Amino acid sequence: MAKEKSTETLRLSAIRVKQGKSRELYSFAVDGKLLQNFVTISRIARDDSEEIEGYQRPEVLSHISEIRNYLESDNPMIPNALVIAFDNRVKFEPHSGRKSADGFSQTGTLVIPVAKDLPDAEKPGWIVDGQQRSAAIRDADIKKFPICAVGFIAKTDAEQREQFILVNSTKPLPKGLLYELLPSTEARLPSALAKRKFPALLLNRLNRDPNSPFEKLIRTPTNSSPDAVIADNSILKMVENSLTEGVLYRYRDDEGGGDVEAMMSVLVDYWSAVKKVFPEAWGKISRKSRLMHGAGIVSMGSVMDAIAGHNRGNGKLTVNDFIDHLLPLKDECHWTSGYWNFDKDTQRKWDEIQNIPRDVKLLSVHLYEKYKTLVWNKAWGPKTGSPESPDKPVLVRDGL
Repeated sequence: MAKEKSTETLRLSAIRVKQGKSRELYSFAVDGKLLQNFVTISRIARDDSEEIEGYQRPEVLSHISEIRNYLESDNPMIPNALVIAFDNRVKFEPHSGRKSADGFSQTGTLVIPVAKDLPDAEKPGWIVDGQQRSAAIRDADIKKFPICAVGFIAKTDAEQREQFILVNSTKPLPKGLLYELLPSTEARLPSALAKRKFPALLLNRLNRDPNSPFEKLIRTPTNSSPDAVIADNSILKMVENSLTEGVLYRYRDDEGGGDVEAMMSVLVDYWSAVKKVFPEAWGKISRKSRLMHGAGIVSMGSVMDAIAGHNRGNGKLTVNDFIDHLLPLKDECHWTSGYWNFDKDTQRKWDEIQNIPRDVKLLSVHLYEKYKTLVWNKAWGPKTGSPESPDKPVLVRDGL
């Protein structure tokens, strides 16, 4: 290892490994104390146009502290390599005549521009995997610590995000971080992640679109304001349920995606109606409103699917149509006070409803049965009808 001060470069012995049609990896070792001179950590955020930039999770201080204590012990060893994405300023100079017999690896020198005072935005490398280890080496009370690393040249930020998702998909990773990253990647993903990519797209649209009643209410890694009162997983569960067997299923395609605008139209209209029918429960923290709670979001999602199912073939439902169907349920819902009367033997205080499968199912079934009784079987009367469809009911709207 030698640093050429005249050109401000770090020259490291490396092995180039070719993978696939055009991929190249560079395996090398470097003093971990030097990492901060040429790599940075790209934390997830949104730019001024609300697009995703970056991809890393925040540092976990307790984990870093544990690694640091280990590094300061008598004989530490970290065998697993960091993964670093470089831009095209980093070059590989192959050693002539030193190709391996297998033909896919070659020794050489990795040339990296370095500077102690270089701003993070101008550094040529980003850590894709190994954030906690690099931070621990940086903070440890040791003079140096060689660390193994694998680097690759990334053409775009999207390519960095793709590798970050793939590298971390088998490790415990904050789900919210994955939900925000998935819609912006075109990489081929493991099947479990691929299934969640489209629901995550709808979740992000609901949280960002100005016309959405959920705008900035969903808590995500890039939206942690006090107004973000709904857990992202609650919205994701509601959307996934509807995509599987509800109204959103109608707009799916065979590729795992579908008509996004049609789905958004249904979601925005229905939840706008919910917001108008239950204004006292909207936008509050779940401790003060069970409507904003996981059980409330998922159970009201089942009502959305029930309304759409009963009205299939009647054309697109508007906000006012959804309001008509929700108003009879208003006095039956106890989102902020009172008691839920599930049956003569089961009564629960409003804030005793928990976000657990048993309670979610209990509330969902209760609201569905109330909807059938109060709206479909009772509130809809034989008031209208026509020779073409004499049995088609019409609800008389009282308004809000």
